Amino acid sequence: MRVDGYAPIEDYALIGDGRTAALVARDGAIDWLCLPNLDSPSVFAAILDATRGGTFELQPSVPFQSSRRYIPNTNVLETTFTTDRGSVRVVDAMTLPDRRLEAMRETVRSVEGLSGTVPMRWRFAPRFHYGAGTPRCEWRGGIPVAACGGDAVAVMSWEAGTPVWADHEVHAQFEIRDGSRAMLALTSAYAEPLVFPQREALAARLDGTVRFWQQWIDARRYQGPWRDAVARSALVLKALIFSPSGASVAAPTTSLPEEIGGERNWDYRFCWLRDSNFMIDALLELGCYDEARSSFWWFMHATALTEPDLHVLYRLDGAIGMAEREIPLDGYRHSRPVRVGNAAFQQTQLDIYGALFETAWLYSEGHHALDYDTGVVLGRIADRVCDIWRQPDSGIWEARNGPFQFTHSKVMCWVALDRAARLADRGELPASHAERWTREAAAIEQYVETECWSDRLRSYTRIAGSPGNGVVDASLLRLPLVGYGGADAERVHGTIDAVNRDLRRGDFVYRYHADDGVPGGEGCFLNCSFWLVGALARVGRRDEAGALMESLLARANDVGLYSEEVDPQTGAFLGNFPQALVHLALIEAACALRGPETPAQRTRRAPSLGAPQR
Repeated sequence: MRVDGYAPIEDYALIGDGRTAALVARDGAIDWLCLPNLDSPSVFAAILDATRGGTFELQPSVPFQSSRRYIPNTNVLETTFTTDRGSVRVVDAMTLPDRRLEAMRETVRSVEGLSGTVPMRWRFAPRFHYGAGTPRCEWRGGIPVAACGGDAVAVMSWEAGTPVWADHEVHAQFEIRDGSRAMLALTSAYAEPLVFPQREALAARLDGTVRFWQQWIDARRYQGPWRDAVARSALVLKALIFSPSGASVAAPTTSLPEEIGGERNWDYRFCWLRDSNFMIDALLELGCYDEARSSFWWFMHATALTEPDLHVLYRLDGAIGMAEREIPLDGYRHSRPVRVGNAAFQQTQLDIYGALFETAWLYSEGHHALDYDTGVVLGRIADRVCDIWRQPDSGIWEARNGPFQFTHSKVMCWVALDRAARLADRGELPASHAERWTREAAAIEQYVETECWSDRLRSYTRIAGSPGNGVVDASLLRLPLVGYGGADAERVHGTIDAVNRDLRRGDFVYRYHADDGVPGGEGCFLNCSFWLVGALARVGRRDEAGALMESLLARANDVGLYSEEVDPQTGAFLGNFPQALVHLALIEAACALRGPETPAQRTRRAPSLGAPQR
């Protein structure tokens, strides 16, 4: 299945512990892992450089076929290898802490013989700091340890052969018989002592990790259609929330290409404000009130550093972005450059103001009024929106040849001021400037209706006053989802029709067909397809929406995960993986098809989401 040493992106599955995450290929190789956190440098990055990136392989040493699943309602992966000599099951998990002394981050690989006698092999090849750090290879109490600077990773094994160091990697071979068990574990440390757990403690934490995930998903209240797909998406999102802060990454990877051999390769291990808006909405839908509270207050604390101006993305600790740089890895299937950091943090993207206020509105509807200090901050930000909404920006898609007058950005500025005025009416924002907010919201609406509409296309356009009556943009599908224009408005229906006509290819939807300042092409963004489902459902076209939803659910990989994009010709995954925005859009689409319940109706049933106790 590998091409030049690279597995297809859809052949990966995610395991994580809320602090970092790993990608496990169908052939048993862990090809991506950053330590100690999601946004730390990699230890395994073979997905970005098959030769120099580093990996942890575990597989039969004879020809095999594999099938896999998640243990039901968990993020614990189970892969079954079948050979002519027998079959074996491997269970992979990043374990969750218990009351025992455990390593800082811990990955357990449990091997069970199912039939016959299967020869197995494993290879531990760590390459610290995105492949740039050569490990110091040591033995500590008979355990192989790789260290580099303040980082250390050990590979522990039981009944899994005799490990041997060679060429800065550890390898071993063993046989697994019917009914026998072996175990391997990665334990890590960063600037602290390295802990070597006992096998019994590891097995207990693995069992506890399975129970945690199953109990967590059992507590989710979603009972609508496509519950299994919604539950899997919820588990993905939970794994992508950085538990120490409540922030969430857009994806756990960097630089997986939007086009094989192309240069649209970006680092997504940051928290985007608009993604936080979508995340909090989804968490409220699912009854994840602890996670929603953590995400909201991280949201407010991060933006407090820069208000009344907001930044596009923040680091997981709340710091502002990170300068974009290239690193000397070969790239997935030779798609260069490989980037760390993201220059989008320097852009102006006006839609994020709407994301902030929509989030505050949804949070407030969770049966808890915003506190006075938060209301004052939001009032200052609303005033800032009044000052800047006429400016051009780089838009939701982060165009690098702008700025332009993006229609979606204007509508989201309208959302910001509309929600601010509503919150002021309820006494949650200072009302002294509410009249200005209402007046400016009306001015934005007038601008959109006159400057951002094409009679020829019978649709809103990507950019205001576009030459030749413009082109459409999939971001316009957000209009009915944020309540702009009304479900029965002719212009909203016309825009949906234009997206169907101009951007849709089978089940998939392109973002736009326009120059954005970056060379090369891209696939279809899967979140846009789910946005189309949600837009169709909210304007009453439920049969169309349901049919497309069924088709899209069949496009997930074998364990229910989605990448950022898909090649519409082959169905192959492209872009960073798994992509939070796609799974968020799936949940939103399922909820839109569930019934007419509004966000306000939904969240009025939620318990208090007040500020955490100090």
